[in-house]
Amino acid sequence: MLTWQHCLFWRRRSAQTTTAGGDEKEAVKGYFNTVGFERWNKIYGTTDEISSVQMDIREGHAVTVDKVLGWLSEGSGVKGITLCDAGCGTGSLSIPLALQGAKVYGSDISEAMANEAARRYEVEAKSNTAAEAPKFEAKDLESISGTYHTVCCIDVLIHYPPERMAEMVGHLASLADKRLILSFAPSTPYYEILKRIGEFFPKGSKATRAYLHKEDDVEAALKQAGYKVTKRELTASKFYFSQLFEAVPAS
Repeated sequence: MLTWQHCLFWRRRSAQTTTAGGDEKEAVKGYFNTVGFERWNKIYGTTDEISSVQMDIREGHAVTVDKVLGWLSEGSGVKGITLCDAGCGTGSLSIPLALQGAKVYGSDISEAMANEAARRYEVEAKSNTAAEAPKFEAKDLESISGTYHTVCCIDVLIHYPPERMAEMVGHLASLADKRLILSFAPSTPYYEILKRIGEFFPKGSKATRAYLHKEDDVEAALKQAGYKVTKRELTASKFYFSQLFEAVPAS
């Protein structure tokens, strides 16, 4: 996912990474446990006290989630399947899947995000007899282990630079038995220009660095991992851009 907020505040990450001793992962974790959690919890929530830009991002993300839910509902649905929501945020995908009876494991690098996802599930699961309580845990993508029927990684690869993307896609594919669904901010001339515009804005802004990925590169990484793309859709609004892939084992 690429949002205007990512681009507008591009230069913030350099200061965050310096503060974290040069460790970019720690910078991401620190951001999403503090001011980033406050910002994105509101965006992914229900409050009307957000800007028009944030509302556009909320609606764009919701469209992507709805597309994933639609793909997963095809055939026999999700009841009883094991599903990993890698980078679950506040549970926008995990919770509806758990309410439909999927056995969901949701992880996020931010403990604040994972805890909020668990809280939101408890609120939404009341009186739902079909619900299967998910497990939420604070863990980065690299540390996720196990095997799942389906692995989803939505709007997370934006935090991984291109030189690490293939390794991460390969790791996610190794966790999936039947299907991998992921989204990423597509690298196109227009989006690259948008990102560069953000580099000129003040360092004091509070957002994380946005990495764009070429569709061909992501597809090549999936092929290297033994997967082939079976569905693809782009969600694009004024301030939200996310390319969605569904991939299955090639043989």
